[in-house]
Amino acid sequence: MKDFILPTDDRDMGTPARQGAPVTLTIDGFEVTVPEGTSVMRAAAEIGISVPKLCASDNLEAFGSCRLCAVEIEGRRGTPASCTTPVAPGMVVDTQSQKVRKIRKGVMELYISDHPLDCLTCAANGDCELQDMAGAVGLRDVRYKAPDQGGLANHFEARNTSGEANPEWLPKDDSNPYFTYDPSKCIVCNRCVRACEEVQGTFALTISGRGFDSRVSAGGVGDDFLASDCVSCGACVQACPTATLQEKSVIEMGTPDRSVVTTCAYCGVGCSFKAEMQGDELVRMVPYKHGKANRGHSCVKGRFAYGYANHKDRILNPMIRDSIDEPWREVSWDEALGFAAGRMRALQAKHGKKSIGVITSSRCTNEETYLVQKLTRAVFGNNNTDTCARVCHSPTGYGLGQTFGTSAGTQDFDSVEQTDVVIVIGANPTDGHPVFASRLKKRLRAGAKLIVIDPRRIDLVKSAHIEAAHHLALKPGTNVAVVTALAHVIVTEGLMDEAFIRTRCDWDEFQVYAEFVSDPRHSPEATALLTGVDAQELRAAARTFARGGNGAIYYGLGVTEHSQGSTTVMGIANLAMLTGNVGRPGVGVNPLRGQNNVQGSCDMGSFPHELPGYRHVKLPEVREIFETTWGVEIDPEPGLRIPNMLDAAVEGTFKGLYCQGEDILQSDPDTKHVAAGLAAMECVIVHDLFLNETANYAHVFLPGSTFLEKDGTFTNAERRINRVRRVMAPKNGYADWEVTQLLANAMGAGWSYTHPSQIMEEIAATTPSFAGVDYALLEEKGSVQWPCNEAHPEGTPLMHVDEFVRGKGRFIVTEYVATDEKTGPRFPLLLTTGRILSQYNVGAQTRRTENVVWHEADVLEIHPHDAENRGLNDGDWVRLASRSGETTLRAQVTDRVSPGVVYTTFHHPDTQANVITTDYSDWATNCPEYKVTAVQVAPSNGPTDWQEDYAAQAERSRRILPAAE
Repeated sequence: MKDFILPTDDRDMGTPARQGAPVTLTIDGFEVTVPEGTSVMRAAAEIGISVPKLCASDNLEAFGSCRLCAVEIEGRRGTPASCTTPVAPGMVVDTQSQKVRKIRKGVMELYISDHPLDCLTCAANGDCELQDMAGAVGLRDVRYKAPDQGGLANHFEARNTSGEANPEWLPKDDSNPYFTYDPSKCIVCNRCVRACEEVQGTFALTISGRGFDSRVSAGGVGDDFLASDCVSCGACVQACPTATLQEKSVIEMGTPDRSVVTTCAYCGVGCSFKAEMQGDELVRMVPYKHGKANRGHSCVKGRFAYGYANHKDRILNPMIRDSIDEPWREVSWDEALGFAAGRMRALQAKHGKKSIGVITSSRCTNEETYLVQKLTRAVFGNNNTDTCARVCHSPTGYGLGQTFGTSAGTQDFDSVEQTDVVIVIGANPTDGHPVFASRLKKRLRAGAKLIVIDPRRIDLVKSAHIEAAHHLALKPGTNVAVVTALAHVIVTEGLMDEAFIRTRCDWDEFQVYAEFVSDPRHSPEATALLTGVDAQELRAAARTFARGGNGAIYYGLGVTEHSQGSTTVMGIANLAMLTGNVGRPGVGVNPLRGQNNVQGSCDMGSFPHELPGYRHVKLPEVREIFETTWGVEIDPEPGLRIPNMLDAAVEGTFKGLYCQGEDILQSDPDTKHVAAGLAAMECVIVHDLFLNETANYAHVFLPGSTFLEKDGTFTNAERRINRVRRVMAPKNGYADWEVTQLLANAMGAGWSYTHPSQIMEEIAATTPSFAGVDYALLEEKGSVQWPCNEAHPEGTPLMHVDEFVRGKGRFIVTEYVATDEKTGPRFPLLLTTGRILSQYNVGAQTRRTENVVWHEADVLEIHPHDAENRGLNDGDWVRLASRSGETTLRAQVTDRVSPGVVYTTFHHPDTQANVITTDYSDWATNCPEYKVTAVQVAPSNGPTDWQEDYAAQAERSRRILPAAE
């Protein structure tokens, strides 16, 4: 397998790049021109001269502690550190004089004198910067002798009496499941501490002690890495130049010898990674420094939680059964596909061509998702295709499409570095999108202001070195009222950008909107009782946003998963247009997409009313493009959404489903209704990695492939199309696109794709926003953001720069309509749901990794006041009940939630939080109202009858007959 290497310099340049006027200097006789502010070290690297270094790295600000990078500069005294010395016009630098060579060798002797010389057996052998630098400076002998063992022991004993200890005698810290900390190998370069501060923004590490007793500390006395504030992002491990912080996978398997650049398959940030290999075995995932979404950073999931690919639960052989009451039996691919195709065709013959459909995956590649929606339109002959975006960001597509003219965010992630004031509404970036959160926190530490609109006190409200200027802790379900009240303040106090509105928006529509929001009933004072937000705090937040300079809005599922999700999205767009915050760096409306390819699955035409590129299926000129390409006739009538499919199944008119990579039984609302719909179907085909909850009701199981086993593309939350590259051969024998093609051909399709690049060529030929995209461009550029076409051959980082996609921006009246889900005497509390850092969505992947160390079960957060009223203590079993159902889980008493509000995650199927949620949904898109459910909480002795019945049914459904001899 050929390694992938981008045509980009992957060296560590020592210090960050700068922007400024050109400065010309001479280094070792070579002239070089670099931007003002560039360090001498980086300037030397630009012309291929490597200056030895240990404390410097180009993702960290210069520190100047190791003194290994000393140089001589003509006309200056001494030997300054090249990492902290900026270039100057006409400067003449000597990096290789005898004087600096002698200094470097002496410095390196001191480091080596206090370092174990076990290089041959060290896990970092061959991948150790200390080892490399010793060779670079020509160190061959060490004059300084370490004290004898007795001396060291006496020294340790003496230091112990004062509470300190020599690091050489401190035990290795193995508490973190993914990496170790060995203090005996620490050279106190501070790189791990600085990475934790500058890159991650957690400030979990520090240096304790002095001199030879200095060491990295992960908290207070007695704390280890697992007990500390460390979030296991891996920044410290990546920064470490020795084996002090080392991946356990490297210790066990050895250093990797090649790498393949690919894209993470977790959240919508879309981080680029180097999958570092030994042969076809993955050793570690290292964030790729040239990844334009993550800029060399990562989180615990992308960095470490890839072990599910080799988990024992993974199903690698196709399976079928006639009834869901029977055990599974393993069969050949041909038999499984023939069984599935025969059943689906029989259902269509008996119940009509619209009796079957598909659910595409936001986990799979663009190419795979494109084929699944093509399967239903070109092979099944209907438009019954939907995707998980239905239950997360479908209101984004509708709301932004109506106001701006396109169904996607306006900026790239780099844009946050130029923002002055940020609104985060209905999102928890530190848990859901941690790499973006780190970039946001860095900007906040540099002086940007933050407004958090959330019923829960998320970490961004206040944590290490950051604090929100305003936290509007609104009552769940009142997003529209709060957003409209913000607009009321901006309009009535004359804080809007009139010039922008007149130039870029429809002025007549604005007049209608302005009259609407100016009504006193929308004032913060009038809505305070409804929303629970203090009127003066809301007014102050509105002024901060309107007057603060570049204003950016980032939002998540706390906006979209409501009965008025689309209305809130339109209200957010109104706010951005009111203040002129669209069309330049540092501003915009930015949905934080939840899954790795949820943007792409929408782009590829996964919705029942839209063909790829968000073009309505009723338009004959659009259908003609695909009819010509596919050689079939396309139904002009929109198909069924996921909720409609389930309703129709219960009614007896929808009979067959091909579900690729989605677990709707755990992820969709009103679990009992989902189960009833699935049970009523006569052929459910599940295409996945594991026997998930939906597979309990399946008749065919087609094994899936992980992101490590395929080629293709993902499209992240910033519209960035990133390459996914095959790291290893598919363990099941086929990539997911091949499985879909095999199923289509079993039904008579006659497809003949041999590589995903051919599918992308078809996408480009039929979809205007992808017209310029091909694999050659992605190999050259690394990634591009759509639209990418003749007008934008290198992609579009910023949308709506000169005008909106629809022409004039459209202000839309956002009337607040209370949800039908109401609290009352039986159900007095409001339940809202969300995610946690270590787990991901339904947990199918992360629950099968060591991430369970941090979150082994879903818990219910409840305010101390509500807990006391119910006689509940932290850790008690509680019964959580709604009008839809009930479940039990442990209580966590915390003031992170407001009185009257409870919160839980949905990562574990034994909790089945969605048995509680109702079938209320967004008025425009049917996106479920996960975030507002009236509930009651009471003490419990353990699982409910329903949970026990569910667990028993799941166990029966997962029986697999032993393979025939």
